[in-house]
Amino acid sequence: MFGPGESSIVVECASNSTCTVIHSILTSLILFVVLLTGFAYTTVLERRFLAFLQARVGPNRAGPYGLLQPVADGIKLIFKEDITPAHAQKVVFWIAPMVKTVPALIVLAVVPFGPKIAVPWFDGKWYRLSQGLVDVNVGVLWLMGITSIGIYGIVLAGWSSNNKYAMLGGLRSSAQMVSYELSMGLAMVVPVMLAGSMSIGDIIEAQNETPILSWFVFRNPVAAAIMAVALLAEVNRAPFDMPEAEQELTAGYHSEYSGMKFAMFYLAEYIGMIAVSAIGAALYFGGYHFFLVDKAPLLGPVVFGLKVVVLLIVMIWVRGTLPRIRYDRLMAFGWKVMLPLALIAVAWTAVAVVLEETYGSQVTVIMAVIAWVLFLAGAAYWLERVGRKPEQVGAKRVEVVSLSGDAGMGLLTMHAVDKMLGVPVALSRAVSSKEGAKNPGPVSGEGKRRE
Repeated sequence: MFGPGESSIVVECASNSTCTVIHSILTSLILFVVLLTGFAYTTVLERRFLAFLQARVGPNRAGPYGLLQPVADGIKLIFKEDITPAHAQKVVFWIAPMVKTVPALIVLAVVPFGPKIAVPWFDGKWYRLSQGLVDVNVGVLWLMGITSIGIYGIVLAGWSSNNKYAMLGGLRSSAQMVSYELSMGLAMVVPVMLAGSMSIGDIIEAQNETPILSWFVFRNPVAAAIMAVALLAEVNRAPFDMPEAEQELTAGYHSEYSGMKFAMFYLAEYIGMIAVSAIGAALYFGGYHFFLVDKAPLLGPVVFGLKVVVLLIVMIWVRGTLPRIRYDRLMAFGWKVMLPLALIAVAWTAVAVVLEETYGSQVTVIMAVIAWVLFLAGAAYWLERVGRKPEQVGAKRVEVVSLSGDAGMGLLTMHAVDKMLGVPVALSRAVSSKEGAKNPGPVSGEGKRRE
């Protein structure tokens, strides 16, 4: 990247109030536009990729390759009738979509998308600024707090709709949030321990010692897998989309929503997908770091965006592959499997950090190799257990026998009794048919015309 000349003055943007205000406004606008555009075309990506997986045709009529399909969907939702149930809690019913949407828009405020760059300004100075909104030293706490707020929008939407299906969807979502956010919080503790900081920027920089191999996913694969599953459950994506299970709850918490209110829930879901993909990329996959990024900092947002797209494709792939699991099994998996594994992952990382400080960095490589061996062995054992077919138990042979002990005589006896009981019925039908032939009833007008 081009840099300032020797005679130029480089000023840290954080130390200049005017630069800070301008940088915040411009970055917020850029982030807002990128998220809205990403929302629109994530829907196209999902529909086209699912169509590819299922050997069918996705959206391809609105614009070239269906690229204008989001515009058509937006116009449809704008002109669609907006209905509010008569007995709903109207104020809460209207506010709930905003409570769900706003956290999805602001959660990425603490995530840097590239290394710092120097930018010239009209006063002849160069200002060094970050390629992100702000990098606070408690960024992980911000992520955990903001991701927890969105659940209130779902619960309020279900409660205010005055609909039992919507209410059940809201209750399911709250229980799901409690069970899976514990595991997600513990999975976020692992990068904090490895980097020694709660700043997202520091966590990303700690993964730049060796290209790719220093990513935290290689240090603790169990924590990365738990993080991926918990983030899927956080945004209610399949196979964890129990709050909106259409087979059971019609549409779940947003059953009574239509028009732009429904569009806001739709917006929040897809922006949430982008946000959790960015969080996963920053905490475990090196963030914006890759080859040549240190020499060309402007490549940082491009690399970060490509990682987010890859993670989005994986999320869509999971939706097209795995069926929705039963609700009791969902909760049991969160409490009985995810939480204990997350505790083990945190303890493992704590031991690795202490051994690294005591014996050097070679212990880190050994612990990482052991972690991967255990992870792959456990995954293979679990997949083998899941894919095992139950043993076929032969059907018991049932025979009808008579009391005398002759096999098969009981069945013949039952047939004979059945025919004997049918004789009176047959005689009564024959007598009634003869009487009907002797005394025919009146012929209708239609019958006369036919004659």
